[in-house]
Amino acid sequence: MTTTAPDTADRPDLVAAAREIAPLIREQAAANEAGGKLTDAVADALHDKRLFGMWTPVSLGGAELDPMASLEVIQTIAEADPSTAWVLMAASLATGTGGAYLSDDAVAEMFKGDRLPVVAGQGTRPGRAVRSGDGYRLSGEWGFASGIKHAQWIHTLGVVEDTGQPLIFVLPVDQAALAEDSWNVMGLKATGSIDYTTEDVYVPAYFTHEGPTETPQRGGWIFKLGIMHFALIGHSAWALGVARRMLDDLAAQVRAKAGRAGTVADSTRFQALYGELEAKYHAAQAFVQQVWRDATETLQNGGELSVDQRTKLRLALYNATWSAEAISVEVYRAAGTSALRTGPMQQYFRDMHAGTQHVTSAPGVIEGCGRQLAGLAPDHTWLYMNLVPQG
Repeated sequence: MTTTAPDTADRPDLVAAAREIAPLIREQAAANEAGGKLTDAVADALHDKRLFGMWTPVSLGGAELDPMASLEVIQTIAEADPSTAWVLMAASLATGTGGAYLSDDAVAEMFKGDRLPVVAGQGTRPGRAVRSGDGYRLSGEWGFASGIKHAQWIHTLGVVEDTGQPLIFVLPVDQAALAEDSWNVMGLKATGSIDYTTEDVYVPAYFTHEGPTETPQRGGWIFKLGIMHFALIGHSAWALGVARRMLDDLAAQVRAKAGRAGTVADSTRFQALYGELEAKYHAAQAFVQQVWRDATETLQNGGELSVDQRTKLRLALYNATWSAEAISVEVYRAAGTSALRTGPMQQYFRDMHAGTQHVTSAPGVIEGCGRQLAGLAPDHTWLYMNLVPQG
C-alpha cells in the first residue's frame, strides 16, 4: 500500500479539460434529458478527457484530483448540464474508490484496456450478503444508480448476514437485473438513476472492501477521505454550479431586454434581489472552499480529519444545497413566463429540486451538525451522514 503523493506530471489537467468540453455538454443537455442518459458524444468526451478517472489512483491511469480542483471541475460541468455533472461525480466516486480500496486482483481485472472502467451503483441502502466459500452470495434491491447506463461494473452496499459487517461489493453490471424504465422523475432525468436487483449472485471476497474505510490499498492522501467525503465534494460543487448557471442566465435575460420601457432591468426591486442572490451564492461558495481548503491542509500534512472538520464539511454542503435551492426559486420567479417554457431555465429549476432530495441534504444532517457544533454530542463521530457514538 502507498499513500505518497503521486507525481503531478503523471496527471492530466482536468480543470482545463472540463472547461474545454463544457460547450459540448451544454449543447447536448436537451438531448441528454430526452434520452434519459448521456449522449454518446458526452460520454465519449468524458472518457477521452479521462474525467471519469478524476478520483482514480494515478497508478491505474487516474488523476487523484485534490478537493479544490475537484470542486472546480464538477462546478464547471454542472454549469453546462446538471445531469452530466451528477453522473460524473457518482461514477468518479465509485470508480476511484474501487481503484483505491479493492484488492490487487480485483483492480487487475477492472482496470485494463485503453479506457478507464465506469463503476456505478448505490452505496447507502444495503442488500443482504451470505458467506459462501471464498466469497459471498449477494441479494437485494437498490435504487438511484446514477450513471449505471454507462457502467461496466456495479458498486453496491451489502451487510454480511452473520456478522452485520457492511461491505461494498463490486460486480460486473451484467450480473444484476436493471429496471430500465424505473427512472420516471421530474428532474435529473439524464442521470438514468434506475433501480437494479441481484438474487444470490456470487461475489468473490477480493471484490469487496469495507464500506466506511479510509485506508487505501494504493494511491495518495486523497483516499484518506473515504467514500462519503468524495460525495460531499461532488454534491457541494454540483449545487454551486446549478446556482451559478441560473444566476448567469437570469442576468443575461434581463440584459437582453434592457432599454425597453417597463422591463425588469429598470426595477430597483429586481436589482436589490439580484444583489442578495449573488451574496447568498458567494457566501455558500466561500464556506465550501474554506472547509475543503482546511481539510486538504490536514490530510496533506499526514493528519486525520477531526470530528469538527467532518461536521463542517457536511454543514457546508447542506448550506450550499439549500442556498442554491433558494436561489433557484427566486430566479424562477424573476424570469417570469420564460422559465415556464421548455428550456435551460426550466430544466435547471427541475434539476435543482430533484437534487435537494439526496440523503446528503436531509433534515437529519443539519440536526447532527447543530448538535455537534453546540457541544451536545461529546464522544460522537460521523458514519456517512449520521452522527453516532464513537467506538
